[in-house]
Amino acid sequence: MTTHTTGTKPTTAFFVQSAIAFAVASTALLIGAFYLPMDPWQRGFLVIGTLFLITSSFNLAKVIRDQQEANSIRVRVDEARLDKLMAEHDPLRSVG
Repeated sequence: MTTHTTGTKPTTAFFVQSAIAFAVASTALLIGAFYLPMDPWQRGFLVIGTLFLITSSFNLAKVIRDQQEANSIRVRVDEARLDKLMAEHDPLRSVG
């Protein structure tokens, strides 16, 4: 008997909380960048750096998720192979 652990899906409340937190943090950072007392080129560099950081964070999260899914599929295939071998094995069968 094997128990298969499936990935739990996040709740709607957690998704909404995460989306709101992301929106508030990004907006606050961009507003702060526009109101800092600095030259326009420095402000532009800060805004571009912020946008690059945000897109890199999304990319990293996607790569980590994809890697976990690939490992999960590999584990399930290995478990299925082991289950098949155990089902085919008859310990009472005479050898020889």
